[in-house]
Amino acid sequence: MFTHYMYNTLWLNPAYAGTRDLLTITAIHRSQWVSFDGAPQDQSLTIHAPVLKRKAGLGVSLINDKLGPTKSTWVAVDFAYHIKLNKKSKLSLGVKGLVNFYRNNVSALKLDQQTDIAFAQNVSSVLPNLGAGIYYYRKNFYAGISSPRILENKFDVSASALAKQQRHYFLITGAAIFINKDVMFKPTAFVKVTFGAPIEADATATFVFSDKFFAGINYRTGDALGALIGFNINPQIYIGYSFDWSFANTTGKYNNGSHEIMLRYDLVFSGDKKIKSPRYF
Repeated sequence: MFTHYMYNTLWLNPAYAGTRDLLTITAIHRSQWVSFDGAPQDQSLTIHAPVLKRKAGLGVSLINDKLGPTKSTWVAVDFAYHIKLNKKSKLSLGVKGLVNFYRNNVSALKLDQQTDIAFAQNVSSVLPNLGAGIYYYRKNFYAGISSPRILENKFDVSASALAKQQRHYFLITGAAIFINKDVMFKPTAFVKVTFGAPIEADATATFVFSDKFFAGINYRTGDALGALIGFNINPQIYIGYSFDWSFANTTGKYNNGSHEIMLRYDLVFSGDKKIKSPRYF
């Protein structure tokens, strides 16, 4: 879970690879429910660029997730093929291959009965998976649908025979609307669907001032309200921060909020002296 989901699109949808026409490196760190024992911590690093004369894209993702005694590290490779629909819009089709290095260190938990055999054996698994996505985009708009982990792997320890990974479906969309020459409004949305759980959605409204300063608010259904700020240090480097106030695990009562920091760097290819046009997404 990232409040900066609009900057983590490659992990959500492999069809995003290479659509910025630049080599883009994005790093995000999230500390959720700070001061709450066993609270989630997540790190994301994504790198992607156009290939094959900008007709396709290639990307690599590294995701690290920690929740209580459970740790997951995901390594993914993404490939996307870009289809030009007209002069202003393209459709991208993407596939993802990934491996999850999963460990549930249950023996580290503090128990009422320390000899409970259900917590005697740690779970450790290497789980391969596949993902796919479709991504439509133009300069001022995008929309995509994806399932980044299609296989519902079961864990390879008998004590966890009933445990398996759940398939998720993601819908993303966003737009860039100019209010005047100095102010742009960027609404985005992220919908998450999986069997047996309520549909969850993020909606974010961001304002961009003079293409330098970003400020926005985020609402996550049934969970949290967040605020985001960011700054373009130069046309290639963007830095951002967000704070979430949780309703589900009451911030101020049980925790000190959720914090994220993110950094994005756009590398100009050799032969290009500068970024030729702004990338809004």
